[in-house]
Amino acid sequence: MASIIESGWRYLITNFSDFQLACLGSFFIHESVFFLSGLPFIYLERAGWLGKYKIQTKNNSPAAQEKCITRLLLYHFGVNLPVMIFSYPVFKFMGMQSSLPLPSWKVILTQIIFYFILEDFVFYWGHRILHTKWLYKHVHSVHHEYATPFGLTSEYAHPAEILFLGFATIVGPAITGPHLITLWLWMVLRVLETVEAHCGYHFPWSLSNFLPLYGGADFHDYHHRLLYTKSGNYSSTFVYMDWIFGTDTGYRKLKALKSIGDKDDKKQT
Repeated sequence: MASIIESGWRYLITNFSDFQLACLGSFFIHESVFFLSGLPFIYLERAGWLGKYKIQTKNNSPAAQEKCITRLLLYHFGVNLPVMIFSYPVFKFMGMQSSLPLPSWKVILTQIIFYFILEDFVFYWGHRILHTKWLYKHVHSVHHEYATPFGLTSEYAHPAEILFLGFATIVGPAITGPHLITLWLWMVLRVLETVEAHCGYHFPWSLSNFLPLYGGADFHDYHHRLLYTKSGNYSSTFVYMDWIFGTDTGYRKLKALKSIGDKDDKKQT
């Protein structure tokens, strides 16, 4: 398996420059993973499939979904791609490389765990700041236009927010100067995580059912349903920051009440 990956990587670095791989390659991977993982939730919502796993009963209109896609394409090409291009010299200066040999899985795993932990910490505080009155009204309210989120709404945000919270995602790699393959894997995992958190469905196979500290869709959906001053649940991937600072109390109380209600329903049946 390792030889296949190295052969494929050798082809990439032979036929494309570092700039092309780091900027255009990263953009292509991001767009592919984002839309391929996010679009199915639009079709699930429209068709009404797997409705028993949908967190909210309300559905978004096709017009609202199409507006989201149109804006996303504008933001991705107008904001994300230029950021990738202009940040390339910074990553190169910090030590990013694309040459062989590839890093070991131990190195890759260690760096990605570090990125998740650091991203969660930085994102939490940045997100709380965005929920202050002025910033929410003028910036973050764009993201909250969708009180019933679906996968693609994860990146639907004001351009200023894209830059502000995007810092949380890139600060870890900027510090460590990883191999490009590590950066790509981190980007894929981060995209899949944020799409899942906004998908609007809580499945039996959702990661939050198996990883105690993982937030997931049910945790973040609560954040979108409430008014900005009372929402809580500010974390991106894990829940420990909200637990430490007491910003998930409303969510935990709701879960406790729901658990009691489910037990009562079972007793009656």
